[in-house]
Amino acid sequence: MPKKTLVGAVAASLMLVGGLTACSSSNSGGSGSGSSALPTVTLMVGGIDKQIYLPYELAQQLGFYKKYGVNMVLSTEVNGGIGAEDAMAAGQVDMAGAWYIHAIDFQTKGKAVEDIVNLSGAPGEREMCATNSGIHSASQWKGKTLGVTDLGSGTDELTQLLASTAGLTTKQYSRIGVSDGATAIAALKTGKTQCLMTTQPTVLQIEQQGLGYSAIDLATASGATSALGGTWPSAGVLALSSWVSSNQKEAQDVVDALVATMHWIATHSAADIANALPQSYTQSNGFTKAEYITALNQDKAQFMSDGIMPAGGPETVLATEKAIGVDTSKVNIGATFTNTFAIAANKLEGFTTTTTPEPANG
Repeated sequence: MPKKTLVGAVAASLMLVGGLTACSSSNSGGSGSGSSALPTVTLMVGGIDKQIYLPYELAQQLGFYKKYGVNMVLSTEVNGGIGAEDAMAAGQVDMAGAWYIHAIDFQTKGKAVEDIVNLSGAPGEREMCATNSGIHSASQWKGKTLGVTDLGSGTDELTQLLASTAGLTTKQYSRIGVSDGATAIAALKTGKTQCLMTTQPTVLQIEQQGLGYSAIDLATASGATSALGGTWPSAGVLALSSWVSSNQKEAQDVVDALVATMHWIATHSAADIANALPQSYTQSNGFTKAEYITALNQDKAQFMSDGIMPAGGPETVLATEKAIGVDTSKVNIGATFTNTFAIAANKLEGFTTTTTPEPANG
């Protein structure tokens, strides 16, 4: 993952969502009765208005963070600024709403980061290829330019994995960062890229404008299993292991709030979810709320209801790293995630879960 400049990026990110989430100093409250007694936790999301990351803001809108004991300050990474996971690792925020694969990435670099709750069993991405490209698999990428969110991002790693699985080397195709939304759409429309990896609601907009189609489905558990060889856990909450160790109660409270949110998502319609989110989330980039709901209905199955890391998922993600040439020889997979908090959260709510024994961290 490329290291991006820290100067001003986190402050700018916090300002972007200041209207939605009250910002306050550690151990002080935000707006709302009684919030002064709650400890403050900061969490930066890797694109807070992306549908794959909707649970973080939904939990805020439902009042679950405060209900379970924390004053949550949410922010979003800024295009061209520091990534959410890097901000967390640098101590600029307590937590990151980001992909699990980054926990493995950090461990290969000697930094202890863990996923304390897992929100999705698929990346939530689709490889969208230009209408007249004729591309339907990674084996057809030779000589093509492919769009990813940013070089070094999770979409970049997934793109490399798909190409590697198809027998291509990185010298046989090109990758460029196109972000998402209007920027990504323009890259496909102008021919800057022949295919790009993106999420809802950008996927639906590309389809509605007749610019492209979904060539590879990584948005559903079944699609991810078919393309990647198994369940591929992605969105979660990452934190430095040292922070988790010294903030056990706060970590548990955040997981309690998000597990309650995931069960709420599982028992409510896409329309209910959209109604609970800010208008700026459901009506942006030229989308109507109805279109947002359509897009969410299409890929809502990526979300997991209990926050538990799926059995075999970490191994599938680790295989991704190996396939793209990352040295994983020193990775202790059991130290990259924990189900302890999610199990306790489900027990608190009276939900039953089926889990496999958690790997030892030794």
